[in-house]
Amino acid sequence: MKLLIQNGRVVHPVTGTVLLQDILVEDGKISLLERGITLQADQTINAAGLAVCPGLVDMHVHLRDPGQTYKEDILTGCAAAARGGITSLACMANTNPVTDTPERVAYIRQRAEQGCGVQVYPVAAVSMGLKGKELTDAEALKKAGAIALSDDGNNVDSANLMRDALIRARRQKLPILSHCEDTSMVAGRAVNEGSVSRQLWLEGRPAIAEEIMVMRDAMLAEETGAHVHICHVSSARSVDIIRKMKKKGVPISCETCPQYFSLTEDEVLARGPMARVNPPLRTKKDVTGIISGLKDGTIDVIATDHAPHSVDEKTRPLSRALSGMIGLETSLAVTLTALYHTKKMELPAIIRRMTANPADILHIAKGRMSMGVDADLTIFDPDEEWVVDPLLFASKARNTPFTGRTVKGRVKYTIVHGQIIYQDTKQ
Repeated sequence: MKLLIQNGRVVHPVTGTVLLQDILVEDGKISLLERGITLQADQTINAAGLAVCPGLVDMHVHLRDPGQTYKEDILTGCAAAARGGITSLACMANTNPVTDTPERVAYIRQRAEQGCGVQVYPVAAVSMGLKGKELTDAEALKKAGAIALSDDGNNVDSANLMRDALIRARRQKLPILSHCEDTSMVAGRAVNEGSVSRQLWLEGRPAIAEEIMVMRDAMLAEETGAHVHICHVSSARSVDIIRKMKKKGVPISCETCPQYFSLTEDEVLARGPMARVNPPLRTKKDVTGIISGLKDGTIDVIATDHAPHSVDEKTRPLSRALSGMIGLETSLAVTLTALYHTKKMELPAIIRRMTANPADILHIAKGRMSMGVDADLTIFDPDEEWVVDPLLFASKARNTPFTGRTVKGRVKYTIVHGQIIYQDTKQ
């Protein structure tokens, strides 16, 4: 099977260049990458006016399968990912039962093989049942196919347990993806501690709860030599801590999500429970700090933290609604709208944080654009405007604060191993 993509603006995230090139795909691999390819192919895509980049890699997704498939399942999550240009994703362990055994890792891998072609990489739990008491068997989990460990959704409160986990993870060359919020400071609290929490007469979720744990885990990474990846950074001071630790050579990386550089805590006043997320949306100063961290490379990754919930779970009063928002189908567009079209970041730098960097952190051979690599590709129109309507999503969930928002940037094709797994029919 030969696929020829012609006339596209090919975004090379590692070299930071955008070149007018054609791409020939043979047997699932990129075989030629140059201008003016005239060879015959079984299928040809005219990508004139479109951008072509490595398939997006989302290293932070909740697929809710097994156990909560009324919110999402592996198949619907993969379909949503394909619509968002995501060809590879890492799914978190807070399923029911928790992904803390080799058998549950194997279930996710087997189930994903029945999906639309998006490649699913299981993340297994740090602690049994996410309870923060007893460590999982990192070696057995890796052998079963886990690519990282995380208790995401829960902070590992015990510094001693986290230290032991890092020592074991280092032996297996597994990163630990850390949800950094001191439980004692945030339990049951819905919104950022600040002006909005005071207006709503709610106990706030302070930024210091995140920053304390970011510092702790960075120090543990420095002491153990293990790789800590900080999930969903939302605070400007967290960015400052990570920046300083990176300069010291500490093996630490981090991610943020589109909501943390495009929305503030004020969104809670407009959207209510739809804007409730952990960690919470914060202040304009924090948004500025997040963007600064993205621009200077302190923040390595843009991930979604796709967290689907049912309508009932998100339409309860704010203090009782579940935290989280979906993002697989909007992440690229929201990111382009907030960063590229405002000229805050160049396209290759953005794409690097959504492809090569997460792939490198997870040690998967993705996120590159060169001859001989897997033909996982995303083709998108960076300038096409559309209005977010969750009723049209492939996801089972509808919990997004971006409903009704006009965004700029639309996925046209998603390709895995040379096979088109999603095509925008509204052309």
